[in-house]
Amino acid sequence: MAVSRRGALAILIVGAIAVVGVVAFSTGLIGTPGSSPLAAAPTPSPGGLGSTEPSESTSSLPPGSLGLGSPAPSPSASPGYDASAPFPAGVLIADRGNGRIIAVSNAGQILWQFPRTKADLPSGQGFSADDAFIDPSGKTIVANDEFHEVIDRIDIATGRIVWQYGRYNSPGPAIGQLNTPDDAYPLANGNIIVADIRNCRILEIAPDKTIVRTWGRTRVCIDNAGHTYGEPNGDTPLPDGGLLITEITGSRVVRLAADGSVVFDIHVPVAYPSDAQLDANGNVVVSDFSTHGQVVAVTPTGALLWRYAPVSGDGRLNHPSLATPLPNGLVSINDDFRDRVIVIDPMAGTIVWRYGVNNTHGTKTGYLNTPDGHQPFGAGIFTTP
Repeated sequence: MAVSRRGALAILIVGAIAVVGVVAFSTGLIGTPGSSPLAAAPTPSPGGLGSTEPSESTSSLPPGSLGLGSPAPSPSASPGYDASAPFPAGVLIADRGNGRIIAVSNAGQILWQFPRTKADLPSGQGFSADDAFIDPSGKTIVANDEFHEVIDRIDIATGRIVWQYGRYNSPGPAIGQLNTPDDAYPLANGNIIVADIRNCRILEIAPDKTIVRTWGRTRVCIDNAGHTYGEPNGDTPLPDGGLLITEITGSRVVRLAADGSVVFDIHVPVAYPSDAQLDANGNVVVSDFSTHGQVVAVTPTGALLWRYAPVSGDGRLNHPSLATPLPNGLVSINDDFRDRVIVIDPMAGTIVWRYGVNNTHGTKTGYLNTPDGHQPFGAGIFTTP
């Protein structure tokens, strides 16, 4: 199907219901009679953490459940982790519905924001980034504006766009064009890698805007790992120089080595895979961008390790598009259509941190509007405004 990660919701809803239904009733582990609901997780009042939301109860995996009832091959969250400070210094959030990027501390304070005013944007342009990643130098942020068909590089110190690739509001396959760009990652060599979804390719773009490498064939949207890709919406760079590619078509995740050879090519048990990541043990963690959303972890052979998929209450996910494994064993998730970024303990099946108020758009501190990307960051990059 020629759809972006954000398109064809009617199709996604049907597919997601089917997947969740199969899991719930075939395994008997998700939302089935007899499973004890967990206590309601805290929800922030505007500007902070700690108040509860009486209208939401939590129904999730029983504590310790892996979704299959088998022993975990990897450890759960590190003993003694600090749930109030899950990130080294905070988290960068692409707050797409509000047309901004914000850097938020563990305590929920906004440390930095782009744009500050319309003057920070090129004349006549809007801004609606769905992903944003800090470059290895810590001086710029690369954001892909999927709906406007461009990639922006933003200088953190000045808060201005200093580089842009693509033709604004003009999708296409030609040189200098993109069609539904996703996951634009800055690389240490100064280049940017991006999943060009509807062109069915992944591009590495140099600062002078030349294409230095292409994975896949333009508009050949066939799953044939190592040669062509079916609507790739994830292209995570790996420490060994390889790539982790997420394909919408066929619900597949492909790991490539630095030379482009296929390390693995697996089906993942979700309706609409989004932005797969590797955990510390080399396992795949991937979100299901569906109404009945979920996050799963699978081995490099595709065996299910755990599944976070509450079917109701505070823990329920609605179109989560990125799940990031953290070094402490926790997983951060942007839960797009519930207007929040959360951190879960996947083994306990609990939410331990959040920013945003469930199902409530807003621009004040403590609120988001369809957050579509996030990245944990370390100390020294952002300071209090």
